[in-house]
Amino acid sequence: MHVRLIPALMLFASTMLCAQTEAPSAPVPQTMEQADAQRQKAETMRKDAEKRHQAEQAACYQKILVNACLDDAKKRYTNTMIEARKLDAPARDFQRETRRTEVEGEKAKRDAERPVREAEQKEKAEQYRTTEAEKAAAREQKQLEKEQKAAENRKKLADERAKRKVKEEKRAKKQAEQIEKKARERAKAEEKAAAKAKAEPKP
Repeated sequence: MHVRLIPALMLFASTMLCAQTEAPSAPVPQTMEQADAQRQKAETMRKDAEKRHQAEQAACYQKILVNACLDDAKKRYTNTMIEARKLDAPARDFQRETRRTEVEGEKAKRDAERPVREAEQKEKAEQYRTTEAEKAAAREQKQLEKEQKAAENRKKLADERAKRKVKEEKRAKKQAEQIEKKARERAKAEEKAAAKAKAEPKP
């Protein structure tokens, strides 16, 4: 019975001694690069501890004092995992705090820039409305000029037609007067010839 308690007592004593001579806390990183390196180192320690623990467990089963060997291996594994955790914790906290600070900083920056952005958006909206109004006015002016030009062309065409009509009427009137004059002259000549023939003595 007492023989069985010896390994347990030894493990308890070793654990207490380890707690008393516990390694100091890991340094707090000052940059994200240091935090990444520290966390990577902790991860490597954990992976190495896992591999070493598995190898030591396999070796312990080849020894006579299996339990004592396993307890020692477990103690070394636990100590390494504790060291890795102590190394990882401040780096993890630093990363979390840095990201939180960055997020808060970005939010504060967005909040500070919001009035400027809103003013810029308002100015752009006003410029857009002004530009669209100018474009609409230009289109209306162009349409008005187009309609005015079309009206001028119609008036010009009508004036040309009216002038042609007046010329044609004058020409027709002149032709009619010439025909009437020739008719009078012919009638007069015929009357004169008839009077002459009447006046001549008959044989």
